[in-house]
Amino acid sequence: MAEAAKAVADDRGEKIFYINVMNRLSVDCDCSSRPADPDMHDIGILASLDPVALDKACVDLIYAATDGASLIERIESQNGVHTIDHATTIGLGSKNYKLVKLNS
Repeated sequence: MAEAAKAVADDRGEKIFYINVMNRLSVDCDCSSRPADPDMHDIGILASLDPVALDKACVDLIYAATDGASLIERIESQNGVHTIDHATTIGLGSKNYKLVKLNS
């Protein structure tokens, strides 16, 4: 996944803004036609110019959530954090971020 994302980022250059919607979180990919029911509260919407920092922030928020056990188990069983580490290694972005909360 990191390699594919890097190919797209290299092609588009700095013309990409990344958004992750952390709502209706389930252990299954949202691309599944029959995903498991959500079992985590909604966290919100995160955005960044750095896709690695964005994904790292999302993973950190899942680990900090009191109801994130099933998703953490899935992340760890699929070596999900390895993808973030590899994305950093290949230069897709940085794991460093500053979380800024905006209130509506």
